[in-house]
Amino acid sequence: MQSLDAETRNMVLRFQRDEITEHHIYKGLGGLVKSEHNREVLNRIADEELRHYHVWREHTGQEVRPDKIRRWFYLTISAVFGVTFGIKLMEKRENSAQVSYGKLLEAVPEAEEIAKEENEHENELIAMIDEDRLKYMGSVVLGLNDALVEFMGALAGFTFALQNSRLIGMVGLIMGFSASLSMAASEYLSTKTEEVDRSPVKASLYTGAAYIVAVLFLVGPYLVLANHYAALLLAIVLAVVLILVFSFYLAVVRDISFRERFGEMFVISMGVAAVSFVIGLLVRRFLGVEV
Repeated sequence: MQSLDAETRNMVLRFQRDEITEHHIYKGLGGLVKSEHNREVLNRIADEELRHYHVWREHTGQEVRPDKIRRWFYLTISAVFGVTFGIKLMEKRENSAQVSYGKLLEAVPEAEEIAKEENEHENELIAMIDEDRLKYMGSVVLGLNDALVEFMGALAGFTFALQNSRLIGMVGLIMGFSASLSMAASEYLSTKTEEVDRSPVKASLYTGAAYIVAVLFLVGPYLVLANHYAALLLAIVLAVVLILVFSFYLAVVRDISFRERFGEMFVISMGVAAVSFVIGLLVRRFLGVEV
Protein backbone atom coordinates (compact mmCIF):
# COMPACT_ATOMS: atom_id res chain seq x y z
CA MET A 1 0.00 0.00 0.00
CA GLN A 2 1.42 3.37 -1.02
CA SER A 3 2.14 5.80 1.82
CA LEU A 4 0.22 9.05 1.64
CA ASP A 5 1.73 12.52 1.81
CA ALA A 6 0.22 14.95 4.31
CA GLU A 7 -2.08 16.70 1.81
CA THR A 8 -3.42 13.44 0.35
CA ARG A 9 -3.89 11.94 3.79
CA ASN A 10 -5.95 14.92 4.94
CA MET A 11 -8.09 14.61 1.81
CA VAL A 12 -8.65 10.89 2.41
CA LEU A 13 -9.56 11.59 6.05
CA ARG A 14 -12.19 14.10 4.87
CA PHE A 15 -13.67 11.50 2.50
CA GLN A 16 -13.53 8.93 5.27
CA ARG A 17 -15.50 11.18 7.59
CA ASP A 18 -17.99 11.96 4.81
CA GLU A 19 -18.61 8.23 4.24
CA ILE A 20 -19.25 7.36 7.89
CA THR A 21 -21.45 10.45 8.27
CA GLU A 22 -23.50 9.56 5.19
CA HIS A 23 -23.76 5.97 6.42
CA HIS A 24 -25.56 7.25 9.52
CA ILE A 25 -27.65 9.72 7.51
CA TYR A 26 -28.93 7.03 5.10
CA LYS A 27 -29.68 4.74 8.03
CA GLY A 28 -31.67 7.54 9.62
CA LEU A 29 -33.50 8.31 6.37
CA GLY A 30 -34.46 4.64 6.15
CA GLY A 31 -36.41 5.15 9.35
CA LEU A 32 -38.31 8.11 7.87
CA VAL A 33 -39.70 6.44 4.74
CA LYS A 34 -42.88 4.37 4.75
CA SER A 35 -42.15 2.27 1.68
CA GLU A 36 -40.41 -1.02 2.48
CA HIS A 37 -38.68 -0.92 -0.92
CA ASN A 38 -37.35 2.59 -0.30
CA ARG A 39 -36.15 1.56 3.15
CA GLU A 40 -34.27 -1.44 1.77
CA VAL A 41 -32.54 0.68 -0.88
CA LEU A 42 -31.53 3.32 1.67
CA ASN A 43 -30.18 0.68 4.05
CA ARG A 44 -28.23 -0.97 1.23
CA ILE A 45 -26.68 2.36 0.25
CA ALA A 46 -25.88 2.99 3.92
CA ASP A 47 -24.02 -0.33 3.98
CA GLU A 48 -22.07 0.66 0.85
CA GLU A 49 -21.10 3.97 2.43
CA LEU A 50 -19.80 2.01 5.41
CA ARG A 51 -17.78 -0.21 3.07
CA HIS A 52 -16.30 2.89 1.44
CA TYR A 53 -15.37 4.14 4.89
CA HIS A 54 -13.43 0.94 5.56
CA VAL A 55 -11.59 1.30 2.22
CA TRP A 56 -10.43 4.78 3.16
CA ARG A 57 -9.52 3.59 6.66
CA GLU A 58 -7.17 0.95 5.21
CA HIS A 59 -5.13 3.79 3.72
CA THR A 60 -5.18 6.07 6.76
CA GLY A 61 -5.07 3.44 9.51
CA GLN A 62 -7.25 5.73 11.59
CA GLU A 63 -10.81 5.64 12.89
CA VAL A 64 -12.94 8.74 12.23
CA ARG A 65 -16.12 9.84 13.99
CA PRO A 66 -19.19 10.94 12.00
CA ASP A 67 -20.14 14.60 11.74
CA LYS A 68 -23.08 14.71 14.16
CA ILE A 69 -24.09 18.24 13.19
CA ARG A 70 -24.32 17.36 9.49
CA ARG A 71 -26.22 14.17 10.33
CA TRP A 72 -28.71 16.14 12.44
CA PHE A 73 -29.02 18.81 9.73
CA TYR A 74 -29.92 16.42 6.90
CA LEU A 75 -32.26 14.30 8.99
CA THR A 76 -34.06 17.42 10.23
CA ILE A 77 -34.28 18.90 6.72
CA SER A 78 -35.66 15.58 5.43
CA ALA A 79 -38.23 15.34 8.22
CA VAL A 80 -39.50 18.88 7.52
CA PHE A 81 -39.21 19.19 3.73
CA GLY A 82 -39.28 15.54 2.70
CA VAL A 83 -36.75 12.79 2.11
CA THR A 84 -36.46 13.76 -1.56
CA PHE A 85 -35.27 17.26 -0.72
CA GLY A 86 -32.82 15.99 1.92
CA ILE A 87 -31.35 13.34 -0.38
CA LYS A 88 -30.95 15.65 -3.38
CA LEU A 89 -29.40 18.35 -1.23
CA MET A 90 -26.90 15.83 0.10
CA GLU A 91 -26.24 14.40 -3.37
CA LYS A 92 -25.33 17.90 -4.62
CA ARG A 93 -22.65 18.01 -1.94
CA GLU A 94 -21.45 14.54 -2.93
CA ASN A 95 -21.17 15.61 -6.59
CA SER A 96 -18.80 18.42 -5.63
CA ALA A 97 -16.71 15.96 -3.59
CA GLN A 98 -16.43 13.48 -6.49
CA VAL A 99 -14.40 16.01 -8.49
CA SER A 100 -11.55 15.48 -6.01
CA TYR A 101 -11.54 11.69 -6.44
CA GLY A 102 -9.46 12.03 -9.60
CA LYS A 103 -6.60 13.52 -7.60
CA LEU A 104 -6.41 10.36 -5.48
CA LEU A 105 -6.23 7.73 -8.21
CA GLU A 106 -2.48 7.34 -8.07
CA ALA A 107 -2.35 6.99 -4.28
CA VAL A 108 -5.72 5.23 -3.82
CA PRO A 109 -6.70 3.13 -6.89
CA GLU A 110 -10.04 2.23 -5.28
CA ALA A 111 -11.13 5.89 -5.57
CA GLU A 112 -12.33 5.32 -9.15
CA GLU A 113 -14.65 2.48 -8.11
CA ILE A 114 -15.95 4.49 -5.15
CA ALA A 115 -16.73 7.46 -7.43
CA LYS A 116 -18.59 5.14 -9.83
CA GLU A 117 -20.68 3.70 -7.00
CA GLU A 118 -21.48 7.19 -5.71
CA ASN A 119 -22.88 8.07 -9.16
CA GLU A 120 -24.98 4.90 -9.10
CA HIS A 121 -26.33 5.97 -5.70
CA GLU A 122 -27.75 9.16 -7.11
CA ASN A 123 -29.51 7.44 -10.01
CA GLU A 124 -30.87 4.73 -7.76
CA LEU A 125 -32.16 7.23 -5.23
CA ILE A 126 -33.95 9.30 -7.84
CA ALA A 127 -35.57 6.15 -9.25
CA MET A 128 -36.78 4.90 -5.86
CA ILE A 129 -38.34 8.12 -4.58
CA ASP A 130 -42.13 8.15 -4.54
CA GLU A 131 -43.05 10.82 -2.02
CA ASP A 132 -46.65 11.88 -1.76
CA ARG A 133 -45.80 15.57 -1.58
CA LEU A 134 -43.97 15.45 -4.93
CA LYS A 135 -47.13 14.26 -6.68
CA TYR A 136 -48.86 17.40 -5.48
CA MET A 137 -46.01 19.85 -6.03
CA GLY A 138 -47.95 21.32 -8.97
CA SER A 139 -50.85 22.08 -6.62
CA VAL A 140 -48.52 23.81 -4.16
CA VAL A 141 -46.97 25.84 -6.99
CA LEU A 142 -50.44 26.88 -8.14
CA GLY A 143 -51.55 28.01 -4.67
CA LEU A 144 -48.34 29.82 -3.78
CA ASN A 145 -47.86 31.49 -7.16
CA ASP A 146 -51.45 32.70 -7.27
CA ALA A 147 -51.22 34.11 -3.75
CA LEU A 148 -47.92 35.87 -4.39
CA VAL A 149 -49.07 37.36 -7.68
CA GLU A 150 -52.77 38.06 -7.14
CA PHE A 151 -52.85 38.69 -3.39
CA MET A 152 -49.63 40.72 -3.25
CA GLY A 153 -51.04 42.90 -6.00
CA ALA A 154 -54.32 43.34 -4.14
CA LEU A 155 -52.53 44.34 -0.92
CA ALA A 156 -50.48 46.92 -2.80
CA GLY A 157 -53.67 48.35 -4.27
CA PHE A 158 -55.45 48.36 -0.88
CA THR A 159 -52.51 50.16 0.70
CA PHE A 160 -52.96 53.27 -1.41
CA ALA A 161 -56.73 53.03 -1.71
CA LEU A 162 -57.56 52.45 1.98
CA GLN A 163 -54.49 53.80 3.83
CA ASN A 164 -55.37 52.09 7.12
CA SER A 165 -53.29 49.12 8.27
CA ARG A 166 -55.96 47.40 10.38
CA LEU A 167 -58.60 47.86 7.71
CA ILE A 168 -56.25 46.58 5.00
CA GLY A 169 -55.39 43.58 7.19
CA MET A 170 -59.06 42.78 7.82
CA VAL A 171 -60.01 43.09 4.15
CA GLY A 172 -56.92 41.10 3.19
CA LEU A 173 -57.77 38.23 5.55
CA ILE A 174 -61.36 38.02 4.30
CA MET A 175 -60.26 38.15 0.68
CA GLY A 176 -57.37 35.75 1.28
CA PHE A 177 -59.38 33.01 2.96
CA SER A 178 -62.17 33.33 0.40
CA ALA A 179 -59.64 33.12 -2.44
CA SER A 180 -57.96 30.08 -0.87
CA LEU A 181 -61.28 28.23 -0.74
CA SER A 182 -61.97 29.21 -4.34
CA MET A 183 -58.52 28.02 -5.44
CA ALA A 184 -58.93 24.74 -3.53
CA ALA A 185 -62.33 24.12 -5.13
CA SER A 186 -60.97 24.88 -8.60
CA GLU A 187 -58.02 22.52 -8.09
CA TYR A 188 -60.39 19.79 -6.88
CA LEU A 189 -62.53 20.04 -10.01
CA SER A 190 -59.48 20.34 -12.27
CA THR A 191 -57.75 17.28 -10.78
CA LYS A 192 -60.95 15.25 -10.89
CA THR A 193 -61.17 15.71 -14.66
CA GLU A 194 -57.53 14.75 -15.23
CA GLU A 195 -56.41 11.18 -15.81
CA VAL A 196 -53.63 11.31 -13.22
CA ASP A 197 -52.67 9.30 -10.15
CA ARG A 198 -53.59 12.10 -7.76
CA SER A 199 -56.36 12.49 -5.23
CA PRO A 200 -58.58 15.52 -5.99
CA VAL A 201 -59.10 16.07 -2.25
CA LYS A 202 -55.37 16.06 -1.50
CA ALA A 203 -54.65 18.30 -4.48
CA SER A 204 -57.22 20.84 -3.29
CA LEU A 205 -55.84 20.72 0.27
CA TYR A 206 -52.28 21.34 -0.91
CA THR A 207 -53.39 24.27 -3.08
CA GLY A 208 -55.55 25.83 -0.38
CA ALA A 209 -52.92 25.36 2.33
CA ALA A 210 -50.18 26.94 0.20
CA TYR A 211 -52.43 29.92 -0.53
CA ILE A 212 -53.35 30.40 3.15
CA VAL A 213 -49.70 30.23 4.28
CA ALA A 214 -48.82 32.96 1.80
CA VAL A 215 -51.83 35.05 2.90
CA LEU A 216 -50.84 34.87 6.57
CA PHE A 217 -47.27 35.89 5.75
CA LEU A 218 -48.38 38.87 3.65
CA VAL A 219 -51.25 40.12 5.86
CA GLY A 220 -49.29 39.75 9.12
CA PRO A 221 -47.41 43.08 8.82
CA TYR A 222 -50.68 45.00 8.47
CA LEU A 223 -51.97 43.50 11.72
CA VAL A 224 -48.78 44.42 13.60
CA LEU A 225 -47.59 47.73 12.14
CA ALA A 226 -49.62 50.95 12.32
CA ASN A 227 -47.91 52.56 9.34
CA HIS A 228 -49.45 51.07 6.20
CA TYR A 229 -46.44 51.91 4.03
CA ALA A 230 -44.10 50.17 6.47
CA ALA A 231 -46.49 47.21 6.48
CA LEU A 232 -46.41 47.07 2.67
CA LEU A 233 -42.61 47.21 2.67
CA LEU A 234 -42.41 44.35 5.18
CA ALA A 235 -44.99 42.35 3.21
CA ILE A 236 -42.83 42.75 0.09
CA VAL A 237 -39.76 41.57 2.02
CA LEU A 238 -41.68 38.51 3.29
CA ALA A 239 -42.92 37.82 -0.24
CA VAL A 240 -39.33 37.85 -1.51
CA VAL A 241 -38.34 35.47 1.32
CA LEU A 242 -41.17 33.10 0.35
CA ILE A 243 -40.13 33.24 -3.30
CA LEU A 244 -36.50 32.65 -2.31
CA VAL A 245 -37.25 29.61 -0.12
CA PHE A 246 -39.72 28.03 -2.51
CA SER A 247 -37.52 28.62 -5.56
CA PHE A 248 -34.62 26.93 -3.78
CA TYR A 249 -36.83 23.98 -2.81
CA LEU A 250 -38.04 23.54 -6.40
CA ALA A 251 -34.53 23.94 -7.80
CA VAL A 252 -33.29 21.10 -5.58
CA VAL A 253 -36.10 18.56 -5.98
CA ARG A 254 -36.66 19.19 -9.70
CA ASP A 255 -33.05 19.84 -10.73
CA ILE A 256 -33.90 23.19 -12.32
CA SER A 257 -32.11 26.53 -12.28
CA PHE A 258 -32.62 28.36 -8.99
CA ARG A 259 -31.70 31.70 -10.53
CA GLU A 260 -34.21 31.39 -13.38
CA ARG A 261 -37.02 30.18 -11.13
CA PHE A 262 -36.44 32.90 -8.54
CA GLY A 263 -36.09 35.61 -11.18
CA GLU A 264 -39.32 34.59 -12.91
CA MET A 265 -41.41 34.51 -9.72
CA PHE A 266 -39.87 37.73 -8.42
CA VAL A 267 -40.43 39.75 -11.60
CA ILE A 268 -44.04 38.56 -12.03
CA SER A 269 -45.04 39.02 -8.37
CA MET A 270 -43.40 42.41 -7.90
CA GLY A 271 -44.51 43.59 -11.34
CA VAL A 272 -48.17 42.88 -10.56
CA ALA A 273 -47.75 44.50 -7.12
CA ALA A 274 -46.33 47.66 -8.71
CA VAL A 275 -49.17 47.91 -11.25
CA SER A 276 -51.79 47.33 -8.52
CA PHE A 277 -50.11 49.98 -6.37
CA VAL A 278 -50.57 52.54 -9.17
CA ILE A 279 -54.16 51.42 -9.78
CA GLY A 280 -54.94 51.90 -6.07
CA LEU A 281 -53.49 55.41 -6.21
CA LEU A 282 -55.51 56.30 -9.33
CA VAL A 283 -58.75 54.86 -7.91
CA ARG A 284 -58.34 56.87 -4.72
CA ARG A 285 -57.57 60.07 -6.59
CA PHE A 286 -60.25 59.91 -9.31
CA LEU A 287 -63.06 58.46 -7.19
CA GLY A 288 -62.23 60.70 -4.26
CA VAL A 289 -62.85 57.94 -1.73
CA GLU A 290 -61.57 58.74 1.77
CA VAL A 291 -61.40 56.11 4.53
